[in-house]
Amino acid sequence: MNTNHAQLEWQNNQPYSSLYGDVYFSSDSGLAETQYVFLQHNHLEQRWNNLSADIFTIAETGFGTGLNFLCAWDLWNKIAPKNATLHFISTELHPVSLSDLEKALSLWPELASLSKSLTEQYHDLFPGWHRFEFDQSQVVLTLLVGDVNHTLPELSAKVDAWFLDGFSPAKNPDMWLQPLFQNIAKLSKKDATFATFTSASVVRKGLESVGFVVKKTPGFGKKREMLSGYYPSSSQIKTPAIKEKLAIIIGGGLAGASTAQAMAKRGWKVRLIERHEVLAQEASGNPLGVLYPRITAGDSLLNQMASHGFLHTLRLLKRLSLKQEGIKNCGVLQLSFNQREQSRIESVLASNNPFAFGVDAKKASQLAGTKLTHGGMFIPKGAYLNPAALCHALTNHKNITIQTSNQVLRLKRESEEWQVWNEAAMLGQAPVLILASANDTMLFEQTAHCTLQPVRGQISLLPATLSSMSIKTVICTEGYLTPASAGHHCLGASFSPNDCTTEVRKEDHQTNLEMLKHLAPAIDPYLPDQLEGRAAIRCTTSDYLPMAGLVLDTQSLINKPPRPSSYSDQLKKMDGLYINAGHGAKGLVNAPMCAEIVASLINGDPLPVSKSLVGALNPNRFLLREMGLKKLATSLIEPS
Repeated sequence: MNTNHAQLEWQNNQPYSSLYGDVYFSSDSGLAETQYVFLQHNHLEQRWNNLSADIFTIAETGFGTGLNFLCAWDLWNKIAPKNATLHFISTELHPVSLSDLEKALSLWPELASLSKSLTEQYHDLFPGWHRFEFDQSQVVLTLLVGDVNHTLPELSAKVDAWFLDGFSPAKNPDMWLQPLFQNIAKLSKKDATFATFTSASVVRKGLESVGFVVKKTPGFGKKREMLSGYYPSSSQIKTPAIKEKLAIIIGGGLAGASTAQAMAKRGWKVRLIERHEVLAQEASGNPLGVLYPRITAGDSLLNQMASHGFLHTLRLLKRLSLKQEGIKNCGVLQLSFNQREQSRIESVLASNNPFAFGVDAKKASQLAGTKLTHGGMFIPKGAYLNPAALCHALTNHKNITIQTSNQVLRLKRESEEWQVWNEAAMLGQAPVLILASANDTMLFEQTAHCTLQPVRGQISLLPATLSSMSIKTVICTEGYLTPASAGHHCLGASFSPNDCTTEVRKEDHQTNLEMLKHLAPAIDPYLPDQLEGRAAIRCTTSDYLPMAGLVLDTQSLINKPPRPSSYSDQLKKMDGLYINAGHGAKGLVNAPMCAEIVASLINGDPLPVSKSLVGALNPNRFLLREMGLKKLATSLIEPS
């Protein structure tokens, strides 16, 4: 997961790529070059002055110093409609370091406030998808770190304008290949425009070969010519316009609250229905939850989910400004307490993971504030927080209405809307319905095929003692121990699959106390006659990946099974019905990212992660596998 930063030289206060032997922007005026080449020749001022759509998407090949993004953002702020959202997608193989980015952008004081907003979020850029939100989420940057010929095929977006930047074809021939032009065409909307500083024949012929209309125009400064043009047709599936942005979400835990927030910030009116009297009463009701990515070496989908989900939650928490009592940024220490964990941690550290660094037993003890017998790895940005406080912060939005003490028992599709019913009455209806109801998701006829598994977990609340108050960080083995909060340490959690009882058990307390011997052997706990605790039922899946996405019409699948060679767009969907569930013990990491995925699918936004990862979260995957449709089981299923 190591990021291969760009190697820069500075010549006359201008950044110069050592690898490609080329400049990042014009020595005459990089700002004027961007405005002329990319903004003017994509006709952005005229298009944004007359914009009727809610979303405008720019895609760029080569993020570089971020100058093109900042110029587009600056123009957008000046002329775009206030209710519209700018999505700016950029791919970059060698991101510049933060210090180089700051130095480069300091050349343009007129962009200082935007530059500061960008540099505050520009960190931990390991390979993959990174999403940054600005201006109350109305300007969204999705930065794809990796080779453009690998990232664009994994991108799901509908592009209005292309900034074809990057080093010249003569100096970077590996980028300007035929697959690049094919992917640009696949992602382009009808009449999408492009502009590029180069006039090289390989670029002109490549774009023309995939259907672009290309013309040469005078270049900027000393550059004699450049290329611009448009895409007269499109292979994009045209999605019907949403008549009314109304959605119902069932479930008031982390998944439901995160999804409500993701929809509300996009301008949707959301009704959140919870069967309890208040939010976060099931697994999200534990007094403390630990936020950290459970990672291994390599680029598995589980690792992608953990890493990108962790970063997404950290950025979300910063935007929400959760109160001091709601979160403690103390770091998380994972101990090599057995051979398996030692091997996992060694492999993670060998991969140069950006989140963690290795520690021996002595250093681990210093960090933890108590004597430990094992080393491991420390995740400085790990934290513990109050999940219920997070749920309330997420739902504190003018577009969200909370309806408690109502249990939905039945779903019904009527006149292109979803109705939700209790025993006798309809509780509400909307064109979009999202189930964030954990294991209860399987109780509905339409989603009974979404195989979820209940797992009971019990935590123990240990009274803090003089010696235990020294603990400064979360300590993890097969369980976890938090620093003292409100006079107690949170110790847990037990793991009991297919057990749906929630009474607090002495034997589970004993299981947790056995874990304490690995977690903090020097701590001699005070054990009152009646140890406090809490049991809740988690919701997980057999492949440990959550469910996030659109629900298929299972009756149609069974009555007329598709061929294995079929494509996902040929499957009949339950239009407007989505799921965000199955997060197990990883709700703080997984649920907000899955909420962003679901909201992006519904709203027609560029997806925040790769198509492969979204396909792996397909909520219909277990039924499709049973039917022998392995390829379809891991397909991205988009709205009709």
